[in-house]
Amino acid sequence: MFLKGKTALVTGSTSGIGLGYARALAAEGAAVMINGFGDSAEIDGYVADLSKSSGAGAVYCPADMRKPSEIRDMVALCHAELGGPDIVINNAGIQYVAPVDEFPEEKWDAILAIILSSTFHTSAAALPHMKAKAWGRIINTGSMHSLVASPYKAAYNAAKHGVSGLTKTIALEVATQGITANTICPGYVWTPLVEGQIPDTMKARGMTRDQVINDVLLDKQPQKQFVSIEQVAALALFLCREEASAITGSNLSVDGGWTAQ
Repeated sequence: MFLKGKTALVTGSTSGIGLGYARALAAEGAAVMINGFGDSAEIDGYVADLSKSSGAGAVYCPADMRKPSEIRDMVALCHAELGGPDIVINNAGIQYVAPVDEFPEEKWDAILAIILSSTFHTSAAALPHMKAKAWGRIINTGSMHSLVASPYKAAYNAAKHGVSGLTKTIALEVATQGITANTICPGYVWTPLVEGQIPDTMKARGMTRDQVINDVLLDKQPQKQFVSIEQVAALALFLCREEASAITGSNLSVDGGWTAQ
């Protein structure tokens, strides 16, 4: 358990990739704060499981990632309850699809706030704690859309590209202080949300399940396989190791070859 004695804060972690990060970190001994929305009983169960797995405790904070004051209070609560944070994974995100000239202003503002601005506010609040220990890891969930664009996703593309740039800036600023900052850029990840969309797409397009997966969802993913949550979480774990201390300011693709094209 190489993260024993460390504390991790993972935003957007009550489901999907974020919960996968939290579970992987806890399994290596890190105390974990999770954040997000969802059923309270279900979240209580996650906290109990994470605490048991890590042997170091876990807590939940419902901070709204659109609100800087709540984000900074979340980091302060993490420090008070668990210590650190030594590791921050900025993972919160939402999506909306529309042409640029039809894109609702409120959706643009929300996506930029939750994906990009929250990454800034969480990192800024956590960095003093990392600097005090001369050790830290900031890991940001980007996307293949941190590197390439898709139509009708103006806000998401802009926000994820912005996360990549912000990560590089942080990496340069703290390069001599034992802190690294990197962006993990997944392709399509197999989650219950994605799986749940398949039957409707089969019906709407008159396709088989395999056709939906290969010709719609994985059209641009050359391996024709979904990235798994565990694969993304494993990369995050590696970035926390001392062996990864020279990796900083990087975009690390886990996308089945998407961005090689």
